[in-house]
Amino acid sequence: MENTIPRRIYDFLKEFPPFNLLDPSLLLRVSERILVQYRQPDEVIFNQGDAPGAHIYIVREGAVHLLREVDGETILVEQCDEGDVFGIRPLLASEHYALTAKVVEESLIYAINIEGFREILENNPKVAFYLASTFAAGIGEKYRREGKPSLFLDQDKMVDANFPLVEIQSLEKSKDPVTCLPDTLIREAAIIMSNREVGSIIVVNEAGQPEGIVTDKDLRSKVATGVVGLGRPVTDIMSSPVITVGPNITVADVQIEMVKNRINHLCITEDGTLDSPVIGVLSEHDLMVVQGNNPALLIREIRRCRNGKELRNIRERAEELLKKYIYQEVAIAFIATVMSEVNDELITQAIRLCQAELDAEGQKRPQAEFCWLALGSEGRQEQLLRTDQDNALIFENVPEEAYQSTKAYFLELAGRVTRLLNEVGYDYCPGDMMASNPSWCLSLDEWKAQFSKWIFEPSPKAVMYCTIFFDYRPIYGPKELSAQLTEHIFKIIEGQAIFLGFLAKDALQNPPPLTFFRNFVVESSGEHKDEFDIKARAMMPLADAARVLILDAKVGKINNTFRRFEKLSELEPLNKELYQQAADAYEILMRYRALQGLKNKNSGRYFNPSELSKMERVNLRNCFQPIKELQTLLSLRYQLAYLR
Repeated sequence: MENTIPRRIYDFLKEFPPFNLLDPSLLLRVSERILVQYRQPDEVIFNQGDAPGAHIYIVREGAVHLLREVDGETILVEQCDEGDVFGIRPLLASEHYALTAKVVEESLIYAINIEGFREILENNPKVAFYLASTFAAGIGEKYRREGKPSLFLDQDKMVDANFPLVEIQSLEKSKDPVTCLPDTLIREAAIIMSNREVGSIIVVNEAGQPEGIVTDKDLRSKVATGVVGLGRPVTDIMSSPVITVGPNITVADVQIEMVKNRINHLCITEDGTLDSPVIGVLSEHDLMVVQGNNPALLIREIRRCRNGKELRNIRERAEELLKKYIYQEVAIAFIATVMSEVNDELITQAIRLCQAELDAEGQKRPQAEFCWLALGSEGRQEQLLRTDQDNALIFENVPEEAYQSTKAYFLELAGRVTRLLNEVGYDYCPGDMMASNPSWCLSLDEWKAQFSKWIFEPSPKAVMYCTIFFDYRPIYGPKELSAQLTEHIFKIIEGQAIFLGFLAKDALQNPPPLTFFRNFVVESSGEHKDEFDIKARAMMPLADAARVLILDAKVGKINNTFRRFEKLSELEPLNKELYQQAADAYEILMRYRALQGLKNKNSGRYFNPSELSKMERVNLRNCFQPIKELQTLLSLRYQLAYLR
């Protein structure tokens, strides 16, 4: 084809969304109808309040500011550069322009007549979704209402056809479950299992409802060892209650239940509860038939690991799963659950190995229980990649004469555990926020006193510690120690509005960037360096806001940021939409950080915005708006203008 103007326009548009989503012949027809406009600095393309025009615009060269007039003040809302689409309001809504478009440097603009383009939208839903995303001020209801459509509209290029995603497939289950009544003798149950060649039998009542389950493992550990006789009823060896699920089960559902409950069999009932008849059984073997490298299998292998090298190998295999989940857009809630369970089991096994090592050396365990706490992203069940360690240890209160030896033992144990986790690939915390630090290895009473001091004397350092330690989650040991500390914290926070105010003020320390512009991150206060810190500039403001709001609501046991926002949306109907947008934004940010980390083989925290596609820039830009609105809410609710 000759090098005509339409052809040059076509060659430009095919590199940018949403035009890169169009069939080439259709895009060429669009290119033939485009007007090319030369615009000078300070020229206004349309004004806020103007009636909708007949064109939408794309910046070919140069830059355009989108401005909003509020009470006589001009606010910069967006900066458009090469490949950015703007002025699409006439296409999507019959309303006047909400912004002013002003040229800031010599620019070449492509103008597309909206007549005829509407038909393209109707026949190309991906194009319509992209434009709706750029039009929206935030993530918006569209993202949620339409089932969170693909973040990667050209994801066909990203998915490996040889790496099929089985997690969303329905899993074929046994339609004829093997069952017996509670008074069945163990001998009879074993014969039934043998004849039917199954590894489990469900114990049901007269109505067919599940009361327990007997597996091969029960027969080996309880009967073959002589602990329980063959002539006893199955109720003597069954596990109860049974974990039940509904009939519309997917591989993802099965994985989560098996991983969470550390079980190998699931019972399927008519309505998914214990109060309805059994209709099927699922085993880990059924999972393995469709997927060789599943999370439940990884966790089983973790328990067999005997050193850091073996544990590291399992974590690397888990990251292969993570890559598949991320690229094929499995729900972040599922990914976070699976990766957290893998991380938790790795930490637990590291503790077991180090305790066994101390035992072998003759170091006597103290007469005190302890609980290992995960802090930071692992505490929030958000650690998808191997980032640095954040952990702490609580041990039971002991008599004064036993304190030094008890603490010395737990410090030695913690030091070995953190070293082993470092071997696995979890870097040491640069700020030494680890259980191996004497300051973070304390008795229950010491932890209570520490939190009381932080809350009653909220210095900047104390507030910083609170933002880290308030996300703690018990990983190993009696959870009651952790629960007692949580109860203490909620009790002393009661009436401490000033502390919550300081916590809210800290959540405002990192205002989000306004948008991405060329090689710079443009913030409300000016230009940022071209390395974008997705953790500090986008994720932590959301996590900090969720933390202070959930603390104020006195809701414990919900550490995950997007689940905190989902709970807050239930508690505050007036702010429901904002909290849902914030939850959606956080999920998107977690996905992007994981993508960057997998691509660059690091924590994914820093990346260069200039390397992002336009599609990625739009998705990230839309995450910033809920942050700004949340920070405004915090400022008003806690009267931060008066807090010095």
